Amino acid sequence: MTHFPQTNPQRRAPRIQLGDTVSALVKFDDGQRAKAKLQTVSVTGGMLRLAKALEEGGFVEVAFQTQSGPVHGMAEMLYPRRTMTTGILQPFRFVALEDDDHRTLRMAVDTAPDRSFLGLQSVSNRR
Repeated sequence: MTHFPQTNPQRRAPRIQLGDTVSALVKFDDGQRAKAKLQTVSVTGGMLRLAKALEEGGFVEVAFQTQSGPVHGMAEMLYPRRTMTTGILQPFRFVALEDDDHRTLRMAVDTAPDRSFLGLQSVSNRR
């Protein structure tokens, strides 16, 4: 069964700052791929560092590995936030995750504060 993450305008989902520790793969409809670094992740989306910005509103597949297992989901690319010397920071929101991927992602986010030795830091909720 597929899970469709919903955002809550009253409360942001907990986020984990990952820095440059997690590689991600972005796959486009035409089969092309782009490598990225997952900077931040939550159960509703995240932030990627890419070599170049992707089209805002474009739908892609995003895949990455967590300590709880692999996560693979459909995502919508949002407006690029910042240009850095090492690439572009661009947020995305998950639009569909299989139940196993959602469970894996939820477990990774929920247990991240317990894994401070891995360099993961939980970011508090913001309104």
